[in-house]
Amino acid sequence: MLLGALLVAMPLSLLAGRVWLDPFSDLPANALVIFADLRLPRAILAVTLGAGLGAAGAAMQGYLRNPLADPGLFGIAPGAALGAVLTFWTGWAATAWALPAFALVGAAAAMALLGLIAGRTGSVMLFTLAGMMIASLAGALMSLAISLAPTPFAMSEIVTWLMGALADRSWREVMFAVPLTLAGIGLLVLAGKSLDALSLGEAAARSLGVDPGRLQWLMIAGVGLTVGAGVAAAGIIGFVGLIVPHLLRRYTDRRPSSLILPSALAGALLLLLADSLCRVLPLASELRLGIALSLLGAPFFLALLLRMRRGLA
Repeated sequence: MLLGALLVAMPLSLLAGRVWLDPFSDLPANALVIFADLRLPRAILAVTLGAGLGAAGAAMQGYLRNPLADPGLFGIAPGAALGAVLTFWTGWAATAWALPAFALVGAAAAMALLGLIAGRTGSVMLFTLAGMMIASLAGALMSLAISLAPTPFAMSEIVTWLMGALADRSWREVMFAVPLTLAGIGLLVLAGKSLDALSLGEAAARSLGVDPGRLQWLMIAGVGLTVGAGVAAAGIIGFVGLIVPHLLRRYTDRRPSSLILPSALAGALLLLLADSLCRVLPLASELRLGIALSLLGAPFFLALLLRMRRGLA
């Protein structure tokens, strides 16, 4: 059903926008340019990044055994964002491939620091605390970069980019985001059986032959590639990895391995629909995708907290 919905939504998203492309009427003279250079790469990016964020969220919730876990918790997304912010701060963002390269280096640095702090024990608690520390440090450094921006233009570019959007993206972003995201999803799927064992507890998982260190590095690499590629291509887009697994969990056997691929499809569908909606809203300027998903995700998060509170009462 998710794949069918995605196959229907994809062509419809290519027609929607400020300039509607109606195949049953006269098309504008620049219709081919709009389709091939603007909307098609944007739609492919929405599907790719949504799939990566959905799969990462499902895997993280299984690894941390926490339904409130989100890809930003590891500190990898803030690390990638910090790398990209440095390109705006230094002016290197105008150089081809500098922004995605720095974003991926930032994600890799956060991954390495996370593995160094968490060590070989594979402790979920230490892993979570290390991720929160890295996220806090990266956030503080980004705020410092904004406050010390060399020009008002650089400050504006940093703030705008951090809002997250797929506007003005091209095939260049598609070329690096697609293979990195697919590789990350593959690593998360590979970790699926170990995540199933971990749902029984760390001691039970060890008795079933799960190597905590190997699982930890699979999670670091898988989430790092999916989230790092997304941040490099579109900025910070949140809540996809939180919303999607919750909506789908009731329709699966609740094992993490059964949730990763459906969450990837649902994440792709959610991001594609949200991006299409941002394009067609009658506003003076296009609503940023990161803001739109935050407006959707914050009430969802609040409702989830209230439901958990009633369950504990």
